Amino acid sequence: MKATDENIPPTLSRPHGWVISALSALLLVGLTLANVFFGSIDIPAADVLAALLGNAPEGSLESIILTQSRLPQVFCAILAGASLATAGLLMQTVFSNPLADPSILGIGTGAALGVAVAMLLMGGSAAGLGIAMGGFLLSAAAAFIGAMAVTFLLLALQRFLPGQLMLLVAGVMLSFAGSSLISMINFWSTAQEVQSYMMWGLGSFSELSPTLVPLFAAIVCLSLSGTWLLSKPLDALLLGEDYAKGLGVDVRRVQSLVLLLTGMLVAVTTAVCGPITFIGLAVPHIARLLTKKSTHRTLLPTTMLWGAIVALACNLIAHVPGDYGIYPINTLTPLIGVPMVFYLLIRERKH
Repeated sequence: MKATDENIPPTLSRPHGWVISALSALLLVGLTLANVFFGSIDIPAADVLAALLGNAPEGSLESIILTQSRLPQVFCAILAGASLATAGLLMQTVFSNPLADPSILGIGTGAALGVAVAMLLMGGSAAGLGIAMGGFLLSAAAAFIGAMAVTFLLLALQRFLPGQLMLLVAGVMLSFAGSSLISMINFWSTAQEVQSYMMWGLGSFSELSPTLVPLFAAIVCLSLSGTWLLSKPLDALLLGEDYAKGLGVDVRRVQSLVLLLTGMLVAVTTAVCGPITFIGLAVPHIARLLTKKSTHRTLLPTTMLWGAIVALACNLIAHVPGDYGIYPINTLTPLIGVPMVFYLLIRERKH
């Protein structure tokens, strides 16, 4: 049985959905090309095209900037945007709350706490069980552990708290607790370590090296594929837990799988890009406004697509040509997320 919004216009036709999808895909392609051809360093379009086609001299500045900076940024922004937006949609479905978001529920803070331990307390390297880790691998492992610790704690609290609203409040409290622990770790760290962590916390799509793009892509794509397989159970959850159980859905199992996938997406994205906010909150609502549907077979791909679009747009703005410097991503995402929150509040007031 499919879940539908009560306010879906009855005249909504199938071609409308195809038009939206086509325009969104064109926008994604346009932003991808814009991120390739434009950046903080002004390079003539002809030189960028030559580097793309492999006609630029080996070791030239254009070729280095393209292969070592702009293309990895594009891949990182697309994958991270899709991950965070999907995580936000999953949270909003599981907790039946339009304001639910991995950062609000403390999952993002848990990942950030894990990275703080790795960067500030462990010095960015560790060796155990005969395996030496450092840099991205250590940060990813620490972020995953931190995110999953909060995820499983939320799962445990879900059994004792009365209702999803209380669980949301518990997530906010966990976020405050995690932020407090991060502040304590910062207090006992050197100024240089704190500065490095603070810069990481501002968010950036520029830290992913070309050699790690396949690993990042593999983890994200596998996790996103897992969410697609849960489309029907997620639709059932929209009708309420009791109704979903009546349809034969193992609600606890689905919620556990959703939180596990969310933790995976948030962990790896936070390790690479920092704790980027508001994409997970705002983009699912953009997808709902565009599709006018609530079924996840429609919402999931649209949310992934628009997560990538928003991330690419932020990355493009962050790398304005000239002497303006490079803006952190977290200075731009609230410009999208905050208006969306106000829109939701106004809509709830009207209802």
